[in-house]
Amino acid sequence: MSPSPTATVSSRRERARRFAALVRKESFQIMRDPSSILIAFVLPIILLFLFGYGVSLDTQLTRVGLVMEETTPLTADLAASFSASRYFSVVSGRDRRQFEEDLVLSRVRGIIVIPANFTANYMAGDRPQLQVIVDGSDPNTANFVQNYAQGAVTNWQRQRQAEMMGGNPAIAVEQRFWFNPELTSRSFLVPGSIAIVMTLVGTLLTSLVVAREWERGTMEAMMATPVTAAELLAGKLLPYFVLGLTSMTLCVLLAVFLFGVPFRGSVLALYALSAVFLMPALGQGLLISAVTKNQFLASQLALISAFLPAFLLSGFLFEINSMPTVIRWITFIVPARYFIPSLQTVFLAGDIWPMFLQAIAIMFAMGCILFLLAARSTKKRIG
Repeated sequence: MSPSPTATVSSRRERARRFAALVRKESFQIMRDPSSILIAFVLPIILLFLFGYGVSLDTQLTRVGLVMEETTPLTADLAASFSASRYFSVVSGRDRRQFEEDLVLSRVRGIIVIPANFTANYMAGDRPQLQVIVDGSDPNTANFVQNYAQGAVTNWQRQRQAEMMGGNPAIAVEQRFWFNPELTSRSFLVPGSIAIVMTLVGTLLTSLVVAREWERGTMEAMMATPVTAAELLAGKLLPYFVLGLTSMTLCVLLAVFLFGVPFRGSVLALYALSAVFLMPALGQGLLISAVTKNQFLASQLALISAFLPAFLLSGFLFEINSMPTVIRWITFIVPARYFIPSLQTVFLAGDIWPMFLQAIAIMFAMGCILFLLAARSTKKRIG
């Protein structure tokens, strides 16, 4: 015998009241919990300031020693090109040995030597050589010094050729950098850090709060009520979903108005990507809390399984293509791998929906899998 329409409507109203009560209860708990406010609003501001001001991949005014073994108008002109570069802070000398100790102690990052036969070889039509000595203990800075030194020499040669030919050279290379013309690392570090913040808010905060209820026994008490497991999980996660989007909004406002990061995309794309990214983040936090039932273990697992992969294996700081093959395969199961490039694209390039839709589909599938695992784990633990 099928239930009457009146009974069906009454059942739906009862479920809606239970769900609203769960959401209201969880919202009050968030507002009463200082740690939730700290993780959702204070920690994101601190992280954004660290990545915006403390972390920089830009190399400007790198201190180098310039050794001129001979002083001629030609070598003086070349030395002036190094001094005029915005990438170098040049300290001149006549002997390489006077900079060796400075290089060892990292007071200079490289030594550029203009040899004594430079002018003679240049006038004879031979290819004069420069010696660039760098500190290989810091490979990134060593590569920067080497590349920038080569660029300074190339610009100097182009200017000399233009002066000798009485006009512009036959071939001139004019560089154009799209989306980030000044090549400032802040423009892609700050949007990437928003994904790190949302990972912390979604996974760490959810795992801690739900695990706390397992420890206190309130989770079992709620499961003993007529509330279904699906209603309980949805009622607990909806406030954290809104909290994650609110934290993201705060970070975006700081990125645009405080750090000056351009925002060329649409608000629709920003919130669509962020909302879908929160699904695997919240699902992972819920699964961790259901498995561990302990705040300390939940926090450690959240950091190891969510924060560190999002920080190291998402392309945020390190290029994925340069990683070993095994690590590259592991990155495919990291949700931030799809969110961070999309978020950087929204800020710097604009709306590229084919890219966004692919990322949204993958993150949505990850979120569904994690929610199913969390629901199954919760049922097993209760039963």
